[in-house]
Amino acid sequence: MSATVDRLVMMANQISRAFGRLPHDEAVAQVAAHIRSFWEKRMLAQIFEHIDEGGAGLDAVARDALQSLRALA
Repeated sequence: MSATVDRLVMMANQISRAFGRLPHDEAVAQVAAHIRSFWEKRMLAQIFEHIDEGGAGLDAVARDALQSLRALA
């Protein structure tokens, strides 16, 4: 992974942990809403490419949130 992708994975997982007390589906929705509000399109493109390459390092909530965002795009 590149340093940029490593950072994006770390950020996505931090956001996921912030909503960790919620049930999975609600946490996924909150993480997706947060990322949609604050991440630039180029950041999303990079993390989607990382997911296509296996998504190493992403926790389940972060991965599911990003997949839900991708489905909207």
